[in-house]
Amino acid sequence: MAETLKRILVTGGAGFLGSHLCDRLVAQGHGVICVDNFFTSQKHTIEHLLPKANFELIRHDVTHPLWLEVDEIYNLACPASPVHYQFNPIKTIKTSVLGAIHMLGLAKRVRAKVLQASTSEVYGDPDVHPQPESYRGNVNPIGVRACYDEGKRCAETLFFDYHRSNGVNIRVVRIFNTYGPRMHPYDGRVVSNFILQALAGEDLTLYGDGSQTRSFCYVDDLIEGLIRMMNGPDDFVGPVNLGNPEEFTIRQLAELVIELTGSASRIVYQPLPADDPMQRQPDVRLARERLGWRATTPLRDGLVRTVDYFRSLDLSRYRRPTQGEPRVATRG
Repeated sequence: MAETLKRILVTGGAGFLGSHLCDRLVAQGHGVICVDNFFTSQKHTIEHLLPKANFELIRHDVTHPLWLEVDEIYNLACPASPVHYQFNPIKTIKTSVLGAIHMLGLAKRVRAKVLQASTSEVYGDPDVHPQPESYRGNVNPIGVRACYDEGKRCAETLFFDYHRSNGVNIRVVRIFNTYGPRMHPYDGRVVSNFILQALAGEDLTLYGDGSQTRSFCYVDDLIEGLIRMMNGPDDFVGPVNLGNPEEFTIRQLAELVIELTGSASRIVYQPLPADDPMQRQPDVRLARERLGWRATTPLRDGLVRTVDYFRSLDLSRYRRPTQGEPRVATRG
């Protein structure tokens, strides 16, 4: 039980990261309000929490205002995989921008602390490697991924303007590729794609030549970082990178998934999607220094748990959130 119990709002709380965050906060005894519109999430990710007296679920879209009395807000709401955020790009950028405005307005009104789940995508296709928080990025503002990249960049701007102009107590974290149990099987991300393909005995699809690099952070480590940032000193508002700095090529990931699943799948190659970054690796020195945080789960260990989760899934319980082809990205 936490020493000081709080009323905490988690937007996007039924999603991959949100559901794990709700788990942690409920277990700590806080009163948790989960808000989600269930566009890319499903209710059964948090159904185990519904009987809890300190958990509440509200179906709501953050592009519309929300009036609640809370102490803290984790703003996680937004489609986060390319196949989903490109399905309705205008809706995606509205979710990032209007969602930020509405959560900041709520935080201002009730004097709540508010954390923005930003993304490594704000760095675009980086020409600085690894990426420190001081790097301003290399983003194509009119590309097919801009609805997400620029939406998140604008949300960061809003957070800092509300902080400077209105004294809102903010936190901004830039989340790098994260994986683990409860990933949506049809989210189009590289870890879920490879595991599903391998378990089905299908070819593993690599885009480009497989030399693109990503750094994969296990979900439990990421949630620990979010909570540490929210509970950290008020003079440290971010932005701060949260991710695992150990770098792997996409081909290395594919080979490891084949090994762990015992699959006979082959690796096949297709053209690289537009604006897909070639490198992605966080510089996490700031998180270590200010939060005492680092990712501790090796990729192999995290993938074993994730493969076991996918083996247990009844895929008939999952709908495809969009009609797009799910296997289109190297993003984690």
